[in-house]
Amino acid sequence: MSLQGRVTQEFERRFGGPPTFVVRAPGRVNLIGEHTDYNDGFVLPMAIDRAIWIAMRPRGDQRVVGHSLDFEQPVEFSVEEVEQVSVSEATPAWGEYLRGVAWALQEAGHTLQGWEGVVASDVPIGASLSSSAALEMATARVFAVTSGLQWDATSMARIGQRAENEWVGVNCGIMDQMISAAGKADHALLIDCRSLEAQPVPLPPGTAVVVLDTATRRGLVDSAYNERRAQCEAAARFFGVLALRDVSVAQFQAQADRLDDLTRRRARHVVTENDRTLRAAEAMRRGNAAGLGRLMNDSHASLRDDFEVSTDELNSMVACARREDACYGARMTGGGFGGCAVALVRAGAAQAFAASVIESYQTTTGISPNVYVCAATNGAEVVTETG
Repeated sequence: MSLQGRVTQEFERRFGGPPTFVVRAPGRVNLIGEHTDYNDGFVLPMAIDRAIWIAMRPRGDQRVVGHSLDFEQPVEFSVEEVEQVSVSEATPAWGEYLRGVAWALQEAGHTLQGWEGVVASDVPIGASLSSSAALEMATARVFAVTSGLQWDATSMARIGQRAENEWVGVNCGIMDQMISAAGKADHALLIDCRSLEAQPVPLPPGTAVVVLDTATRRGLVDSAYNERRAQCEAAARFFGVLALRDVSVAQFQAQADRLDDLTRRRARHVVTENDRTLRAAEAMRRGNAAGLGRLMNDSHASLRDDFEVSTDELNSMVACARREDACYGARMTGGGFGGCAVALVRAGAAQAFAASVIESYQTTTGISPNVYVCAATNGAEVVTETG
């Protein structure tokens, strides 16, 4: 049974009738543009066909009652009281995203109504596929339906980011919420992380995107993330700009020898990655799969050598993918230190590619990976309306 069917069935069992709405919001994979978001740069993610689903109906009061098929603990709270409660161990972790979105919506001046619902997901947790942003955007979509709010993808993405930053306590950029809110079927989105302008870019014809989960998870990397962010900020100050997005490749090359080796390598990654991302979008517009693949390969080398956020497992996964004839290019994706790689492959060979990579990675590392052939989907949306 599909997840939509499962949440609908469980809703009927728990609440004694059919849901009024079913909402979904997707996870994402970033094709190229890594560690550029907090440098005001460019990213090129796509929403994937793995999502958070919520079957729900409005309530006559201001209470939210939620059940998850993935976590045992139910969630119940009043939107009237949410601003008075800080994050605590009393509420299940998944419920903090619901409460955080309610808080951020009210902080933005919206009046909310309650709802009851059942939640389920097939976005792997901790795999750098943005399960948290998907839950935030699904929750925001539900509140928009129940409270009569206009759905503006960019505004709702900001709401989700604020919930994650200030309520949940994760200092993320806005890419994940933006692509989950605004994704477009068969396209990636070229997002300018300064202006939040988002341009749909078609996937090259005859290609498929394959997510390669190394089955390793990111450890305690906050300090490494903060170090790199500080190094990028130091480089921006050296160049006299607001952010490294304002430095061209030519400007960098002209002055790079005046930077210390570490800062130079960090800055080189961001400056060249922004350039690669813009060139990747152009290659996609031309239907140039081989060109996009080469840029993905170059991105991985930069992340591995200059930004130093890859791992042995990620490098092994990328090497396994590139050995396959069907592969145009592959790279680590996400923040690094574990998680997933992404490959662009010939669509007709995608399943055979996936099977071969699973076997070769397992032989190389002794780890059983998870591999997903993904389609690009729409962002957060109301899928059915029965009421």
